[in-house]
Amino acid sequence: MKRGAPITGIDHTGIRVKDLDRSREFYGRLGFEFLEGPVGPEPVAILRHPSGVVLNFILNAREASPVNILMDVEEKHAGYTHIALAVSDMAATLTVLEDAGIEIREGPVTFPTGHTAVFIRDPDGTVIELNHAPDAG
Repeated sequence: MKRGAPITGIDHTGIRVKDLDRSREFYGRLGFEFLEGPVGPEPVAILRHPSGVVLNFILNAREASPVNILMDVEEKHAGYTHIALAVSDMAATLTVLEDAGIEIREGPVTFPTGHTAVFIRDPDGTVIELNHAPDAG
């Protein structure tokens, strides 16, 4: 049996954005803190949530689009469709979203596994799933 690479987890998620200030403000309402940026040739800005989740904003999107090509068009394209962030308390999450003025685009949805999720979108149309596992609290 072949051994896989010694992966220990996800280091960060890269999200292409149009406007750094607008994206910082949105993700700040979810609790993400700005660390640094823009840095590098792309350029990139780095945010971290107190939970340890790290996002890299790639700051070279030409424009924000209300249509997410991976989620909103009939023809299905290959690629990452969304990020799913684990939450420990769905009721508290719903309160945070309401207080922050963040629209729930779908949900809450309960899956056969018992997980409950809501789906939101950032200012560039990127889909974010907030997912509560039945044993998470």
